[in-house]
Amino acid sequence: MAESEQDKQAGREVTGSGEDVGELVGRLTEPGELEPAERRRLLGRLARALNNGAAKARKSGVGRGRWLADVFLNIAPRIPIRDLHTLSEHHHGMTGEELADDLMRTAQKATMTVGAIGGALAAAEFAAPPLLLSAPAQLVAETIVVASIEVKLLAELHEVYGVRVHGTGAQRAVAFTAAWAKQRGIDPLAPTSVSLALGAATKTALRNRLLRTLGRHLTTLGPFLTGAVAGGALNRIATKKLGQAVRQDLRGKRPLPPGSRRDRLDP
Repeated sequence: MAESEQDKQAGREVTGSGEDVGELVGRLTEPGELEPAERRRLLGRLARALNNGAAKARKSGVGRGRWLADVFLNIAPRIPIRDLHTLSEHHHGMTGEELADDLMRTAQKATMTVGAIGGALAAAEFAAPPLLLSAPAQLVAETIVVASIEVKLLAELHEVYGVRVHGTGAQRAVAFTAAWAKQRGIDPLAPTSVSLALGAATKTALRNRLLRTLGRHLTTLGPFLTGAVAGGALNRIATKKLGQAVRQDLRGKRPLPPGSRRDRLDP
């Protein structure tokens, strides 16, 4: 979805940075393989942008979880989501469960790669649970990118299983983000599934999910883990668990087969 310069400026204000964070995340999550050097370069730019934003948030007294959730909600509408036709083209004509399997493999590989880069930081010791706004900027960037990859996976699994989520691009992005926070598929028949996706309970769930994801990445800095290996493995396991849970949900929400009355009346 194309964005205006005003949208991009709003994103810079949320993050407190001159960098377009949404654009950086979009490039890190778009289809296709990135060269390792390019991925590291983009993650470095993202980390610097987020570090600036975190510093400004700390000075203004914005809560740690609130800042991270605000950043992600600004990014969510810019995550590149493919429709079913494009997905099948990009995955050698696969459909159904075979396509879902391949999407999961791709997402696990992507989050594992990001985790390996973030986990390669030098080991550090923390006497108490680390604070978000003092956490290493690269791990905050890793958290944002991994969450974006997983939201993308969740949204594209809905395409594969034929579960339509209606609304504008921004509304759908919020609905998928809310589903990611709850680690569940969306029920498109629920009247509040999109319109009330950003209620207080959902915002709290999103903040907590992002903080848990960051906490997982922070463990790779501990002296008893081998950073890169641990970071990659933890991300791969978490992404696989998410994919399995969402697929289980979506299998029970399949629409009527093509040609049915509802299919013809619901363009």
